[in-house]
Amino acid sequence: MPEIRFQIQWPDGSQETCYSPSLVVKDYFTPNDEYELDDFVERSRTSLKIASDRVQAKYGRPCGLALGQLQELEIKSAQYSHLLQPKVRFIQFIE
Repeated sequence: MPEIRFQIQWPDGSQETCYSPSLVVKDYFTPNDEYELDDFVERSRTSLKIASDRVQAKYGRPCGLALGQLQELEIKSAQYSHLLQPKVRFIQFIE
């Protein structure tokens, strides 16, 4: 199963490299696009759960790394929920 990493920029300018066990994230994000914080979290939730489900279908258990990545993104995004129209920039895929 091809895995991929992707780089994002949070509303405060900090950057993070994230992980997905599946290329499905390419169906949900476009490099150099900005996403409203809530939209980014929802796209991350959907794509990483699909990725984890694919791992479960193949190996019999969900992907802990994908679910852990999702949890980290949800926790980090909560730090910016007080901002007016916070956006996350999707920088690039790292293959």
